Parts: sequence; structure tokens; C-alpha cells
Amino acid sequence: MGLKADLPYPSLEGITNDCRALRVVSPAYAGREGELTATLQYVYQSILLGEKGYGDLSRLLLDIAVTEMHHIELLGSLITRLGAPPVFTACPPYPVGFYSASCVNYAKSPEAMLSADIRGERAAIECYESMLCALCNERVCAVISRIIEDEKVHLRALERAWEELCS
Repeated sequence: MGLKADLPYPSLEGITNDCRALRVVSPAYAGREGELTATLQYVYQSILLGEKGYGDLSRLLLDIAVTEMHHIELLGSLITRLGAPPVFTACPPYPVGFYSASCVNYAKSPEAMLSADIRGERAAIECYESMLCALCNERVCAVISRIIEDEKVHLRALERAWEELCS
């Protein structure tokens, strides 16, 4: 289950303490616009849309959420290998600025939800691509590059859903 690119995920073997890489990737884990926000937003939307009779769209968003959950697990493991505990904050290892579900977009209409999701996926791709420019660790870059491929799949699926909803 999940909506992802048809590529294997790189191994985290050999990734060790790297404070610079840790600072670069941490916001994607539990930052305001990170994977935790995306997961919670897609689950919220899936539940609400399922109850409103949008079964196909609800399932699509839940499938995306499952992949975003995998990204949380992957980034959390990466953060641990880079030298910090996987605390839900944008700035591990410091236990400050804990994640807040107020970051989730709580739109109620399908149009507003998909619009927010498309913007979010575009922003995620842009953020991850910026990370690649700031990273020197090739193994960490491989992980980020693979996540980008999933985000591109999500964006295409959401754009198709938008077209179907608007037609």
C-alpha cells in the first residue's frame, strides 16, 4: 500500500554522525511543512472526504499518507544515524520547538484540500531539491533524491485528481 515511485529506497548503511547534514534534513522530518504535517493532513482529509462520499479521493489521499509515513520513518532513522534522537521537532537534538498539529491545513472542501496538497507537494519538492544543494554527504543525498521521486508521483496524482474534480 502507498503511492510511491517504482524504485528501491537506498540503504542507510554507512551513514554516521554528521551535524551539518542533520541540520539540513531535520526540518523535513517534523518541521512546519515536513513529512509529519503532510501525513496528518492527508489522513485528516481522507477521513473527512470518505465521510462526504468521495471514496476514490479519500483512498488516494490515504495511499499518499502511507508513503509520507514511510518518509517519516526513513528520515527519523536517518536523523538517528546522523547523531540525534528522532524527536518531533524541526531542530533535533534540542528538545525545543516541538511539533504542533496546528501546522496542518484543516480545509473542508475537496477543492481547497487538493489546492493545499498540490502547493504542499510542490513546496516539498523544492525544499528537498534545496537540501541536495546544501548537502555534501552522498549517502544522505541518495535518500533525499529517492524521497523526491515519491513526491513527484504524489504531485502528478494530485494534479490528476484536481482535473477530475474540476471537470
